[in-house]
Amino acid sequence: MTAPLRAVEAADEAEEAATALLTALGLDLSDPSLAMSPARMVRAYRELLTPREFSLTTFPNDEGYDELVLARDIPFTSVCEHHLLPFTGFAAVGYLPGNRILGLSKLARIVELFARRPQVQERMTKQIAGWLDSRLHPRGVGVVLRAEHTCMTLRGVRAAGSSTVTSTMLGILRSDARSRQEFFALAGVK
Repeated sequence: MTAPLRAVEAADEAEEAATALLTALGLDLSDPSLAMSPARMVRAYRELLTPREFSLTTFPNDEGYDELVLARDIPFTSVCEHHLLPFTGFAAVGYLPGNRILGLSKLARIVELFARRPQVQERMTKQIAGWLDSRLHPRGVGVVLRAEHTCMTLRGVRAAGSSTVTSTMLGILRSDARSRQEFFALAGVK
């Protein structure tokens, strides 16, 4: 079976499953406003769970830049793997360069790479830091994620306005207190 044909079959299967779920929840899919909801659900989840492809662009650190490089307020949306509800937030990702520096847009691409799958925030934070560390080989990496989890704010405890903050520090940003403090200050963590 060819990949495009399998993708069509998978979309059909997903739409059938969405139809069954919505019907089981008591929704009347013959209502014109709901008739296309299963197909819309499938497209929405596919978008939420598919990162865009990118290649890691690095450049020689010819100038010997040895200070922190940090991108902050990187927006992301992920899906809680326990409830399949979205969580949204902002990332701060930084590194202390070694022999190579990174194209700045790639910091946001790396966040998206790990956000676009069923996730828990703690794992996502570590995955971003580990991926950057293993491919760039910097002297240090820091990642802070702040997110609102709709599985906590819209249901269950309904703690509207709450957010969760996670961090991972590697290399010098973990071992050197001054570098760690500088990262948190520039990342906007109080």
